[in-house]
Amino acid sequence: MTQEFSYEIMEEVVVLSENQKGWRKELNLISWNGRPAKFDIRDWAPDHEKMGKGITLTNEEVEVLKQALEKM
Repeated sequence: MTQEFSYEIMEEVVVLSENQKGWRKELNLISWNGRPAKFDIRDWAPDHEKMGKGITLTNEEVEVLKQALEKM
């Protein structure tokens, strides 16, 4: 049984890459099922009609990731 869900892209932050089929790996701020928005990294089809698997991060997790990347 497939569980229904909803999402709203609140802010398109950055496109990280795009493949030959037009799918783009994006960092966006997304509200899932009406909940407070979180940062989300995943592949999206053109026009955001389909999505691939991704990862969702809280503001705190994004800050930890940012600090780690700055040390690289």
